Amino acid sequence: MKRWEKMALAATLGLSISAYADNPISTYHYLADPSAAADDSTFYILTDVDDYSPQKNYDYDIVGLNAFTSQDMKNWTDHGMVFRSKREFGDYPNNTWASGIAVHKGRIYIVYPNGASGVGMLTATSIDGPYTDPVKETHGVNYIAASYGSSVIGGCDGIAHCFDPGIFIEDDGTGYVIFGGGENGQRPYGNNLDIIKFTENNGKITIDKNSLTRVSAQNSFEAPYIHKKGNKYYLSFNTPPQVIDYGMADKITGPYTFVGTVIPGISSVPDAHNEGGNNHQGFAEFQGKWYAVYHDRRLVTADEHPGSCTQSGQCTNSPNKENHRSVSIDELTWNGDKMNKLTFTREGPKQIKNFDPYKTYKATTSSKQMNIRSRTDWTQGKPVVHVLLPLTSRSESWIRVSGVDFGNGAQNLRIKAANVGDGNKIEIHTGSASGTLAGTCELAKTANNKTFVDNDCEMKGLTGVIDQVFFVFKNNGKDSTMGVLEWEFQGAKREPEPQTPFGGKAWAIPGKIEMENFDEPGYGTGNDSYADNDSDDHGAESNGGKSYREGTGVDIYKKNNGYVVGYNQSGEWLEYTVDVAEAGDYTMFASVASANATSSFQLAIDGDNITEEIAVPKNDGEENYDDYSLVQANVKLTAGKHILRFTVTGDWMDIDYIEFAAGKDADPGKTSIAQIKLQNKIEKSYNVFSLTGVKVGTVDLSRMDAPKALKAAGFAKGVYMLKQVNGSKKFMVNTSK
Repeated sequence: MKRWEKMALAATLGLSISAYADNPISTYHYLADPSAAADDSTFYILTDVDDYSPQKNYDYDIVGLNAFTSQDMKNWTDHGMVFRSKREFGDYPNNTWASGIAVHKGRIYIVYPNGASGVGMLTATSIDGPYTDPVKETHGVNYIAASYGSSVIGGCDGIAHCFDPGIFIEDDGTGYVIFGGGENGQRPYGNNLDIIKFTENNGKITIDKNSLTRVSAQNSFEAPYIHKKGNKYYLSFNTPPQVIDYGMADKITGPYTFVGTVIPGISSVPDAHNEGGNNHQGFAEFQGKWYAVYHDRRLVTADEHPGSCTQSGQCTNSPNKENHRSVSIDELTWNGDKMNKLTFTREGPKQIKNFDPYKTYKATTSSKQMNIRSRTDWTQGKPVVHVLLPLTSRSESWIRVSGVDFGNGAQNLRIKAANVGDGNKIEIHTGSASGTLAGTCELAKTANNKTFVDNDCEMKGLTGVIDQVFFVFKNNGKDSTMGVLEWEFQGAKREPEPQTPFGGKAWAIPGKIEMENFDEPGYGTGNDSYADNDSDDHGAESNGGKSYREGTGVDIYKKNNGYVVGYNQSGEWLEYTVDVAEAGDYTMFASVASANATSSFQLAIDGDNITEEIAVPKNDGEENYDDYSLVQANVKLTAGKHILRFTVTGDWMDIDYIEFAAGKDADPGKTSIAQIKLQNKIEKSYNVFSLTGVKVGTVDLSRMDAPKALKAAGFAKGVYMLKQVNGSKKFMVNTSK
């Protein structure tokens, strides 16, 4: 039997990892090269993504950065791949090996390498992003240091490996980036590091390129990291013997006095089967205690754990022990101003405070996991969304939360999840994965695996402090049919709440309904007001990156005449509370646009269809999604308040509004779209003048740009002056080009 088959079999049999040891912090990722930071409320860990990459399985092909946070040092929230190399900013960075993190005044700063060829910076107001490039914003280039192309300092100062950056920010906003590694004739071991100064102001940084200083560190190889305790600065680094040594100084730029080893070789890490290799470190103080993060080989050497085979399905070969690592954390102790040598543990740090279950948590929040994986969803310019994906084909699939203080008791659990399978449920147990059952959540079906809805689940027996709470995932044995986004316990069960009209008032019929203003969703199953096939708002970019209906994922585009709902796909729907003045016959008009010959929609009132499928005309030309047409249908309506549902039955159409006029076959000339088209045509009618000022005709620019419109109208090649017939706009046009 192959090694990976043994691992998968053991996982199927539910074997534990060292009796559920808390190190490493994640058992469903390979992670590497951690760094650490902390503020008053949160401890941060930044890591490389060390899973099998899409490019290469057995090389250091680091495709992104993962992040973890904790408030109690026992339960960790996995935020997923918060930054993707090779994706986020075009072609750079290439490989984000061994990045560094700092937190200052509520802002996250990350320094990253571009493989071994440069150092850059990212910043965001949340660990989830979105991240921007403050070096480019301030200096117009991407890199602080680069061995090629543009950089603030013009190069890498002869360093063999321009990588492994660390970052440190003083309380006053003065910051430093240290980087380097490797050996060459110009910069041998021990003299292969540089440090440069920057200043921070509201998320923008200014690099002091004249401050670049060489730093000596005895036998340093790579992984420079700076932290401060009291008035002393500490520079730690990896050495060729693969231990973390350090020195001390009174100034951040040194000189540093060598002290000794703080993190020994990781071959002595428990459960790593004497497997060693390189290391990378981070140190930070949090709530009066100090902690050290490091990577090891616990997962890749564990026969009972399939590692990131669960992430990509690429398990046809044994994992490479050298290149697939895991991240752990232990408490760091001191002897005066000297760091004691770190002791590796299975248990990790002690929990420093009880866990508060009455907040909203990402589903990937836990102190331990068994047979799960995860998925990170990105939308450009938005925070990442991280989803827990249970592997329910295994005998056990769960997450554990430790030291949970339920106080007077929880009566309800809200779980937001996507569910495309049958029989998916989440059981809450205490004590163990098979311990006392506190409640069961039967998950509601959703349109797809990116549509998340709330599920309310009654809980019993959850009072006081409970040492271990397990979320146990069960179904009919099929993986990837449920995804869990977030959860929170509640002191009392929340009753279902109906959807409500946008702005608090029902749409009047006869009258016009703006499609972007669908009802506000309610709470609980059956009280949604929309269904969208994915959680991304594809129209946000047209509105300066901000969604018009934040959190819904409905694709709303900003146009010259207001907002429209676009990117419509079959099965998506929107609902509106309407108030019909009188029962009788009405004509429904819809303002629609499409470049697709098969686009269509249907309308229903209170669940009953009032129209057949209505085809949307196909537009030809360059403005096929800006040239709106009216489609109409006769309908019968009853008086009073109702729920109107618009359902897309044929892909790829835009809709601006629906208008109801009294009577059958009402006059479309009196509708809003007719007035808009008329006004649009008036505004885009221009007189055409020769260069001598003689009027030579008129042209309509409502369907195409000026050069094409002039050619289509038969004007000869040349230069013309165009002046708006009803307005003051005028401009020159050259049709000869």
